[in-house]
Amino acid sequence: MIEVDVINVAIDIKSKMPVIILKEKNGDKTLPIWIGLFEAQSIALAMENIKPPRPLTHDLAKSLIDKLKGRVDKIVINDLRNNTFYARIFIEQNGKSIEVDSRPSDAIALALRVQVPIFIEEAVLDKVAADNSPIRDEEVEDFKRKLEDLKPEDFSF
Repeated sequence: MIEVDVINVAIDIKSKMPVIILKEKNGDKTLPIWIGLFEAQSIALAMENIKPPRPLTHDLAKSLIDKLKGRVDKIVINDLRNNTFYARIFIEQNGKSIEVDSRPSDAIALALRVQVPIFIEEAVLDKVAADNSPIRDEEVEDFKRKLEDLKPEDFSF
């Protein structure tokens, strides 16, 4: 499992849908997950540490877990099937470990509220993650060579 941080919640310009960006804690890979508007709002509020006047669904989940003397241990994005991500919430209660199936957006919103780590199974991250490592020197040199060969007429439409 690879630990990740939530680095941004934004609106995808093309789809006009909210997207959450996760990044490896000790690496360069990022993972975008498109989510619902309500979940995006809930995650953004948690990231900014803003308390709404009335509890949102994820605040309610936190309160229920607390009242039942449970403690969220971590969340794990554990699968990707048919372009749908799956997650598990790991809760400890009375010495027992309980796993709860969840949408990643709901699990992340809860994790941010209770300040627990967010993990992704390595196989899931490898399937879809973007590698943001720096451009290699060979790639830069290859690009420069291509630019040298360009002529003004190459830009005409």
